[in-house]
Amino acid sequence: MKIVLIEPLSVKTEVIEKLSAPWVAAGHTFTAYDTRSDDPAELQRRAGDADIIIEGNQPLPANVLKGFVACKYLSVGFSGIDHVDAAAAKAQGIMVSNSAGYANDSVAELALGMMLNLLRNISAADAACKAGGTKDGLVGNELLGKTVGIVGMGACGCRMAEILRVFGCRVLFYAPRISERAASLGQAVSLEALFAQSDIVTLHCPLTDETRGMVSAQLLATMKPSALLINTARGPIVDSAALAEALNSGKLAGAAVDVYETEPPIDTAHPLLQAKNCITTPHVAFATAESMVKRAQIAFGNVDAYLAGQPRNVKIG
Repeated sequence: MKIVLIEPLSVKTEVIEKLSAPWVAAGHTFTAYDTRSDDPAELQRRAGDADIIIEGNQPLPANVLKGFVACKYLSVGFSGIDHVDAAAAKAQGIMVSNSAGYANDSVAELALGMMLNLLRNISAADAACKAGGTKDGLVGNELLGKTVGIVGMGACGCRMAEILRVFGCRVLFYAPRISERAASLGQAVSLEALFAQSDIVTLHCPLTDETRGMVSAQLLATMKPSALLINTARGPIVDSAALAEALNSGKLAGAAVDVYETEPPIDTAHPLLQAKNCITTPHVAFATAESMVKRAQIAFGNVDAYLAGQPRNVKIG
């Protein structure tokens, strides 16, 4: 088998070499590229004859996938696979696996940090202190005792709930399927009840046809004026213009957003970049040194499982 990593996975070369060594020892060929390319011709040059391809969040539309004429298996080093043209992959007979789970801790921790920043005015207090100011107008609120609603109660949502319970929060959640773990960590409610009752809403659901545009102007209008919205999931789940309007009009107290309709860099005219009391980060929730190693281990482990005839984490195929 010819196996190709078409883009870097943000880990040291030694990690890649260690993970790929068993393949080389077994007689497979392995090539890793340390630069990213959006040129379809270059991607075809890299992996047009590869049997197995590994990638992170490199966009793979239909015209790129068509260049991978020999590929039968794609291991995506990312939780979401919405950057891969699912219909094209299926039509070409390419099985696709994801790397869900590698960023559960990193995403939950950034969401927690965003909550604390908004509640305690950390960014504003930092700016005031550096400008010679005081705490005037910056007295915040505690996370202790708040009702937090979690949308999406998979592994990442459950990790978020575990952290919040340590802070003494009441946890509500909305999920189409409720695991035993989820049921033990909070109270399942309808999406409408969650938005209406929560002091903080944090999103941890995938982008699907059902969740696209789910957080609409109508749903935002049901939130408490004192409430906060955290989005470390996917940008298109939220109506950005509606969220900006709610913030600017005082209908919502604050928000923190890590994801957008497109990958950063974001157009400086984006409404959330100009909105009141909105923390924005450039899709960094998943990115820690620890999570990058976990991601590589899962993505390469997916290939191990495929080679053994027992593919795992399969999303297409």
